[in-house]
Amino acid sequence: MTADFLPSASLAMLETRAVLLRRIRSFFDSRGFLEVETPLLSHDVVVDRHLDPLSVTLFDDPRQPEAGEKLWLQTSPEFGMKRLIAAGMKSIYQITRAFRGGESGDRHNPEFTMVEWYRAGDDYDAGMRLLGDLAGEILDRGAPTRLTYQEAFCRYANIDPFDTPQEGLAEAAANVSGQEPDYDAPKDALLDMLLVKRVEPQLGTVEPVILYDYPASQSALARVRPGDTPVAERFELYVDGIELANGYHELLDADVLRLRSQMINTSRHLAGKPVLPETSRLLAAMDHGLPPCSGAALGFDRLVMVATGAKSLRDVVAFPIDRA
Repeated sequence: MTADFLPSASLAMLETRAVLLRRIRSFFDSRGFLEVETPLLSHDVVVDRHLDPLSVTLFDDPRQPEAGEKLWLQTSPEFGMKRLIAAGMKSIYQITRAFRGGESGDRHNPEFTMVEWYRAGDDYDAGMRLLGDLAGEILDRGAPTRLTYQEAFCRYANIDPFDTPQEGLAEAAANVSGQEPDYDAPKDALLDMLLVKRVEPQLGTVEPVILYDYPASQSALARVRPGDTPVAERFELYVDGIELANGYHELLDADVLRLRSQMINTSRHLAGKPVLPETSRLLAAMDHGLPPCSGAALGFDRLVMVATGAKSLRDVVAFPIDRA
């Protein structure tokens, strides 16, 4: 039996991690980015349907560790980094730890390493180009191709995610799950099931793929581009069917973010999840003026998996949660 004080990854793999970290820093440093640090523990937190932050009690009296202010371990350094952009920084990146509750498995660990970056002045295309350049340079798999969310669903799920009525989506999802159609399920839940089961496994199997133009209802902190079918200016990088990065042409309107946070908290409540704080210093920074920018977050542990052909995060991190 392997002693559980030992790392789950081999020493050779940990050396490979170090090499990839150096290459990522070199990529951003050579393009004039400044490496920054923002708090892991914060009063503020990203309000998201799917991300569940871990809370920490900041006690004043060590004899009463349960009494104190609730703070949050960050699911992403997004809020702090955007505050720096609003303060006048231009091109910044960070390599940090992030925390998400309820996530474990071959591609998840509650604590993981994230690479995140923002560049003031970048539009939607520039944000995707920078992500593509990083993927091409670090992974040595060629330049990514681009595919819209709609094109990917039509090609791999044989369904149009925007034009198909609710009952058609429910029946398509039922064919995937092998269960009876749930005609009352939220549209995004049905799309997520089809994405995971039908679309994602086909993405990036030859060369990396950047999926973009998501449904407006899945905009998170991205801008929504108006039109006959409004879309979120959001993009994700896939390699070997694995999502590695998520990026936005960043939302600038604080009032829109306030409304989205309220709507997301409503959906969290309906799903039986606790609601999250809707006020934040990011909103104050956006009211002050967040300049036009694009940014993205990349899961570094997954990047190491793809770069080395590993099958599980346990093979690429020193101490996963069961050995932490």
